[in-house]
Amino acid sequence: MKGIQNSMRTVLLGLLLLIPALLVACSDDGTNSPSPKPSPTQALEPTISPQPVTDNLVTYTEDRKPCECRSENRNLYWGELHAHTVLSYDAYGWGTMTTPEQAYEFAKGGTIVLTARDSDITQYVKLSRPLDFAALTDHQEYLSETYLCTHEDSGAYDCPLCQKFRKGGTINFLQWSFNLAKNPASHMEEICQSPGVDCDQVSRNIWQEILQNAEDAYDRTSNCSFTAFPAYEFTLSPGLSNKHRNIIFRNAEISILPPSSFEQSNEQGLWAQLVDICLDADNKCDCIAIPHNSNWSNGNMFMLDYPEDMSLSDQKEAAAFRAQMEPLVEISQHKGSMECRNGFDGIPNDPLCDFEKIRDESAEECIDAPGEMGMSGFGCISRYDYIRNTLKLGLSEWLRLGVNPYKIGIVGGTDTHNGIPSKTEEYDFPGHMGMWEDSPEERLGYEPGLPSFALYNPGALTAVWAVENSRDALFESLRNRETYATTGPRISVRFFGGWDYPAGLCEDDDFVAIGYAKGVPMGSDLPIRPDTTDVPTFAVKATKDPGVAGHPGTDLQQIQIIKGWIDSAGNKREKVYTVAGDPSNIASVDLNTCVPIDGGWEQLGTVWTDPEFDPDLPAFYYARVVENPSCRWLQYDCNKFSEDDMPESCTNSAVKKVIQERAITSPIWYEPSK
Repeated sequence: MKGIQNSMRTVLLGLLLLIPALLVACSDDGTNSPSPKPSPTQALEPTISPQPVTDNLVTYTEDRKPCECRSENRNLYWGELHAHTVLSYDAYGWGTMTTPEQAYEFAKGGTIVLTARDSDITQYVKLSRPLDFAALTDHQEYLSETYLCTHEDSGAYDCPLCQKFRKGGTINFLQWSFNLAKNPASHMEEICQSPGVDCDQVSRNIWQEILQNAEDAYDRTSNCSFTAFPAYEFTLSPGLSNKHRNIIFRNAEISILPPSSFEQSNEQGLWAQLVDICLDADNKCDCIAIPHNSNWSNGNMFMLDYPEDMSLSDQKEAAAFRAQMEPLVEISQHKGSMECRNGFDGIPNDPLCDFEKIRDESAEECIDAPGEMGMSGFGCISRYDYIRNTLKLGLSEWLRLGVNPYKIGIVGGTDTHNGIPSKTEEYDFPGHMGMWEDSPEERLGYEPGLPSFALYNPGALTAVWAVENSRDALFESLRNRETYATTGPRISVRFFGGWDYPAGLCEDDDFVAIGYAKGVPMGSDLPIRPDTTDVPTFAVKATKDPGVAGHPGTDLQQIQIIKGWIDSAGNKREKVYTVAGDPSNIASVDLNTCVPIDGGWEQLGTVWTDPEFDPDLPAFYYARVVENPSCRWLQYDCNKFSEDDMPESCTNSAVKKVIQERAITSPIWYEPSK
């Protein structure tokens, strides 16, 4: 953060982030020419609803051709569901100038020039491999204010607040950020009450541009080379606690401006309005909300919050509504991992839970009520800020209500504010926050106990098993939770659950077909237990990321299956089983060259039976595939300096230099039939 003292940077960083072998690919021989766009200050015509088409593998809600490459056993597609461009107020404030059009071109494999405003650093940035799909989730809040302050022909361009905004600066950011932390948040009056300015109309028109940008990037031909989802971020931050959601739409049938935290001050209001304008609309509209950064929520994201006078039947209805609207959760991204955390009373230690943590270990636990200030690195930490514990809470609620509100599948993201979706390569990380993170010196800033760039990471990827690379096919798999996340590498993972998988299934050429035929994939409920067997079996198979020229993938070390359950006394329990590979292997990495030492496996797989299964107890199971140790992005940056010039992060033992990248699947749930 140029021009700001390092200590000031770390104190304010959390506040400034407030807004914050199976891969099938098709080539696109056609081109899509962007439609001319009127100014967002002019009214736009609503989009026309296409007629839906029926298919034996995909239910189409839009007019398009089926893909040439498709499979009833599902193909693996890689993508991004959380990325920001210059349309987001904080991205612009951090100097980012990447447009949505450029971000989509980058996602498709193009090279973009990453030049931050008011910075003399220019980076040529390109993905190692193109994506199959992407959603740009610019903040719905301040869409109009950002446009009005940055376009000379707007009626608010010369107002004092817009002049401050264009100059940047910490105090200006705090003013905008604290406005969002109010409950309810609101538009910036000084801008929106300027003569001739209608912020609501400007926001509506920019939303039409967002729809058009996604349409221009989307390949509707049978080549199916790339899918773009209309999307945005709902940025709810009461008391500087994170309650943000990314809203992903199945198609473009949402011409009405969807809600921001200016209109809805809680997630229940968000869901209700989305139902009203989308799910209940007679136009094939569908959408899901994906919570992210629960690690900054001080318990506000997933702690149970039923009013004291709410009846049991109303609680059950509310739980079912949450499960309908939020079938997925972002488990890892630029600002940390949300899988699990050590240190909570009554929860066993899991060494792999120390991965990518940004909150200080000394923080107190939120016990009976959520706290505040998590986005600034302060306040209490709830065990339900971490997904494994939330999954266990869902089992408890199922026992109490008969409905599991937290039957959530797993996705990942970057939350990039540079407009570079899924730029997750550790060896080539350019930062995600504009000119404040655009050089090794900036990225390596570190102060113990405070959010610092050195504690962040390049982010995560979303992997989707889907029939084809179209909006409808991908969205159906998202809603069905046949998804997983990786912390960057493209590890291929299959995970099935059933009652009678044969022991040698992983060696069978029909592994996948048998997996579906005799059970269910990740994200599903186990079938009803048959009388012929007492215990479930799980089939898991993983293949390492092959890497690219000059940067081979890292060998796999192990596959674990994590089980969570509620015991007969009502206690929440968990256990980690290593089912394939060897966590005690001697693999390591040379920090000076980042070359791996000793090896692991290119592929691992097994059929595993739960040795402690009790048919009377609800449970969930998910797979975690772990690579051998490799260099964290920070070490690659540190190796660019001479020994005498290294920043403190390079020699500070509190900052991790080595990581074990991983894949985490959506769970498979078991619910006793009684």
